[in-house]
Amino acid sequence: MLHQRHRNFLEFNNIFVKEFIYSIMSDKMSKKEEKGVVVEEIKKSAETKSAGGSVLSSGKENREPIKKNRNKNNRQIRKGQAHIQSTYNNTIVTITDLNGAVLGWSSAGVIGFKGAKKSTPYAAAQIVNAVVEKVQKNNIKELQVFVKGVGGGRDAAIRTLAAKGFEISLIKDITPIAHNGCRRRKPRRV
Repeated sequence: MLHQRHRNFLEFNNIFVKEFIYSIMSDKMSKKEEKGVVVEEIKKSAETKSAGGSVLSSGKENREPIKKNRNKNNRQIRKGQAHIQSTYNNTIVTITDLNGAVLGWSSAGVIGFKGAKKSTPYAAAQIVNAVVEKVQKNNIKELQVFVKGVGGGRDAAIRTLAAKGFEISLIKDITPIAHNGCRRRKPRRV
């Protein structure tokens, strides 16, 4: 009983697929007739496709590749934000659009600096160069710069951004400052 239902289902699908192929081919035929191309070849190919071969074939040979829209990577943005986090141990530079969506980022460790060299001004300049290469396709002209931290790379990063041709409209220090909140850590004895 189950096998009979399965056969009926396959036969129904077979008929449906044939009708679908015929409707597609008839649309193509009407378009081709307008262009003056011979219709008989298309009819023959439709008949061979519907008669021969499995109905459930994938048909990948006739499909065009699906194009995925990657609008996030190819957006043309005029204004953006540069977030520079410069600590005693590392420097991280992130460039975003005005909503905060990240377009590109880099840090000293990603570039290959290790140890005490990660927080140097030279490392900060190299980080900015790497980020600018990533973000170049977005065509950003104007940046707002937000600096967090007290590391040595903060000034060098801002200077390198200006040297790369960005018009810097704002420089804001957003280093967190405690307003008599938690008790501070005891100072190290060196």
